[in-house]
Amino acid sequence: MFSVSDNKFPEPQPKRPQSLDKVNSFNSILQLIHQPRTCLLFAILALQVLLLFTLRSLPFARQHLSPTYSPQPVRLPLTVPEPEDECGSGRVFVYDLPKTLNQEILQNCDDLNPWSSRCKALANDGLGQKATGIKGIVPDNLVPAWYWTDQFVSEVIFHNRILNHKCRVMEPESATAFYIPFYAGLAVGKYLWSNSSTAQDRDRHCEMMLRWVQDQPSYKKSDGWDHFITMGRITWDFRRSKNDDWGSSCIYLPGMRNITRLLIERNPWDYFDVGIPYPTGFHPRSDSDVADWQNFVRNRSRSKLFSFAGGKRSAIKNDFRGLLLSHCQKESDACRVVDCAGTKCSNGTSAILETFLDSDFCLQPRGDSFTRRSIFDCMVAGSIPVFFWRRTAYIQYEWFLPGEPDSYSVFIDRYAVINGTASIKNVLQGFSREEVKKMREKVIDYIPKFLYAETQEGLETVKDAFDIALEGVFRRFKQQGELGFRWK
Repeated sequence: MFSVSDNKFPEPQPKRPQSLDKVNSFNSILQLIHQPRTCLLFAILALQVLLLFTLRSLPFARQHLSPTYSPQPVRLPLTVPEPEDECGSGRVFVYDLPKTLNQEILQNCDDLNPWSSRCKALANDGLGQKATGIKGIVPDNLVPAWYWTDQFVSEVIFHNRILNHKCRVMEPESATAFYIPFYAGLAVGKYLWSNSSTAQDRDRHCEMMLRWVQDQPSYKKSDGWDHFITMGRITWDFRRSKNDDWGSSCIYLPGMRNITRLLIERNPWDYFDVGIPYPTGFHPRSDSDVADWQNFVRNRSRSKLFSFAGGKRSAIKNDFRGLLLSHCQKESDACRVVDCAGTKCSNGTSAILETFLDSDFCLQPRGDSFTRRSIFDCMVAGSIPVFFWRRTAYIQYEWFLPGEPDSYSVFIDRYAVINGTASIKNVLQGFSREEVKKMREKVIDYIPKFLYAETQEGLETVKDAFDIALEGVFRRFKQQGELGFRWK
């Protein structure tokens, strides 16, 4: 809305003649020109205009002139990253046990079982004798990396490796894990088949070890929760409930409850049992040994669909291994068999190695217990394992095998084989060549996790079974501390 003044119509103003305005303006200009300061001002302005036109007529443009000074970017000091802690996962202290609990046991290798000397099996820091008869079966450059390694020497291998580990510390105050280098399997082995041994004989060394360890300040501080040990036999050899039963009662003795135990076969319902791979005959000296072997088994021409290496157990009712042996012999066009009657296959032979190298699949029933070394001999050769008991592998070696069983193995219900409703040959022929190739590739990818390197310092970058086990122990102890689930 417009505002309205009190006067609706403003009074008209008298008009000034335009000619008078022009005359007055001209006179004013003339007066200014005749002033000295004004003249000086006009002269300066004229000179500036003249200079401006002169510069614009020059044959170069201002933008083509090179600057006399070019400012440099400010260089901030570089931040040097902190070096990665190679032992960020943990540090291990190795107890210096009385020699009667490890070194003297090795020195008495002639007396470790009732049948023959064990000295050859324990030679070369537990790796055993150099393999013979394999030239032409494996690449020439890898022959020196093969040994006839005993299946029960993991405690010796672990002890030698851990003494040289980069994360070993000499002061217990710096450690996050404590290793007990007691040769429990070798100590009890000499008594297992002796008719004259007593329960006290089988428990003696373990009791000595526990008395010594329980007296250490580090053990008293944690009650054993950050302690671990390698026991080179299956867990059932250390779980005697009654004096007349098999084995020692080492695992049940006071002081052992909270100690993590690395075993070639674990009790799946015992948290403190951890399954580790059986030692095989291949012990690489370098990363390149591993890569060369993987390429060799990947490109190997395999003439048989499946194989079986094992012997009958005639004393066992409905012996399943005997059934597989007969089945394989009948299917000789598709299956290759190695009859391991007696002990001729106990530590590996060139016949077993060549058999696994020549077959796509290898049959792996349970052994004298749920597991058997042949599982790892088979997979190291790039053959795909066929299981008949889930406890043979799937709930044994969780740190070392793929989480998806079907990705690297085949499971066949043993009862279907026994009653004839399933044919092993038909099941295995049902896999396409592409499916077989994919499963084999998964096995080959995991081969390093089944190996124990020859060098006591380990390999350059490849992590072997020892590395995986130690990292798993560090991880377990860290989780225990974070979750705080401990009992006294």
